Amino acid sequence: MLLPCYRLRSARGRQPACDDSGMPAPKLDDLRAEYERMFENCDPRRERAAEVNRTVSAINANRPRYETAAREAKVPWHFVALVHCMEAGLKFDRHLHNGDPLTARTVRIPAGRPLTGEPPFPWEASAADALRLRKLDKWADWSLAGTLFQLEGYNGWGYRLRKPSTVSPYLWSYSGHYSKGKFTGDGKFDAEAISLQCGAAVLLRELVRRGAVTLAPPASEASRPGPVRGG
Repeated sequence: MLLPCYRLRSARGRQPACDDSGMPAPKLDDLRAEYERMFENCDPRRERAAEVNRTVSAINANRPRYETAAREAKVPWHFVALVHCMEAGLKFDRHLHNGDPLTARTVRIPAGRPLTGEPPFPWEASAADALRLRKLDKWADWSLAGTLFQLEGYNGWGYRLRKPSTVSPYLWSYSGHYSKGKFTGDGKFDAEAISLQCGAAVLLRELVRRGAVTLAPPASEASRPGPVRGG
């Protein structure tokens, strides 16, 4: 039986990227209170709770592999795990960049990664490349808000560009915050489509509840680099 985050809607098993072209990059401090407020009430809906539990158990079972990639890229292991779930359905034969197969360099954006080495690529090495490409090794704020900020940015800021805006299913799907509306392909939005993939914030909340993750306090503003966009 497939775990919930395996049930992605694109042909190659990843969450389609948002179209955030033309949108000014948001600032973490403008979103911090929103992230903290929504996280307090993002338990999975009752009918999804068992699926979320199975996914989190699978994440914990593979923690050593996530920790290896995290050390290489200097990011928390749980961030690697959550991106892996969202982009590759927890499959270790896929690039963390975008879910393309490790048997070749990435084809979709960002294309041609990793730049060095030859396929098939080790998952850990490719994952570290994906994280360094987004300069996450320079990111200092791995607090709750800082983590959700980078997760949302990994997929793209396009949900905030919609009029009216739609909460990102990349974070909030399976919770009461989200009902419908999603990008069904890179840059293609369908207001009636419903995400069948558990959001990363919902998974993170369960990891915290189980005691598997302790989130860092907010970093000082001076130590934070600027935001990066989804690719």
